[in-house]
Amino acid sequence: MYIDQLIQMYHHEKNQLPNSMNDILDHYQKKYITGEIDIVKYREIYSFLKIQGAISAHEFSYESPKQIFPTSFH
Repeated sequence: MYIDQLIQMYHHEKNQLPNSMNDILDHYQKKYITGEIDIVKYREIYSFLKIQGAISAHEFSYESPKQIFPTSFH
């Protein structure tokens, strides 16, 4: 599997180019969840994209900004 093939398939299916490899990974995760591709194909694509540095949307860690509260209320 080559990145060019994944980009072409993504473009064909979504009528737009991906902004990043993360978009491609999320797209194929959705295809797996909805049963459009099997586990073997999904694992092949997932492994390839992870090696390329892709990060899935569900892997992001969102930290809320730390609130600084005054130690005294003078």
